[in-house]
Amino acid sequence: MFKNFFSFLFELVKIIVISLAIIFPIRYFLIQPFYVKGASMEPNFFDQEYLIINEIDYRFNEPQRGDIVVFRYPRNPQEYFIKRLIALPGEKIQFRAGDIYIINKDNPGGILLEEPYLPVDLKTYSLSEEIVTVGENQYYLLGDNRNSSKDSRSFGPVDKSFFIGKVMLRGWPFDRIRYFDHQPYNL
Repeated sequence: MFKNFFSFLFELVKIIVISLAIIFPIRYFLIQPFYVKGASMEPNFFDQEYLIINEIDYRFNEPQRGDIVVFRYPRNPQEYFIKRLIALPGEKIQFRAGDIYIINKDNPGGILLEEPYLPVDLKTYSLSEEIVTVGENQYYLLGDNRNSSKDSRSFGPVDKSFFIGKVMLRGWPFDRIRYFDHQPYNL
């Protein structure tokens, strides 16, 4: 009787150890769950949606305009934010009459950023129409709900070192499950 119990216990411990050996590296180095909190990414992401974050992609590839990024808030790294990447290192961004213009080597006069994932009538305003330069290894991030988002307009460009990863999959609610691929831009 004790022999069967110890055999069962040994098998259970082996299963737990093997499971942890598989799950731990995946959870801490490859993908991570994330819950959306707040309304800053509506209408594309709503409060309490469950997301899977790809943590490994930015170790091998540079972030791209349009990526939906989860990052640590630069002013309090214990808080996590989710925002859309709008401007890349070395670019300049300007807000004019509710529109966003990207200034870079290909568009020195600036080019209107078209955002098909947002409502057509949505305007993006900033406290200033001054041109903001995005520094080396920094990115300009905005929430999709531009009128209710705390983003780079208030805390400035975000250094890549604060990035956790990019949104890969919405897993909950079931009626909104979606895989997120790169959002192409015509710049």
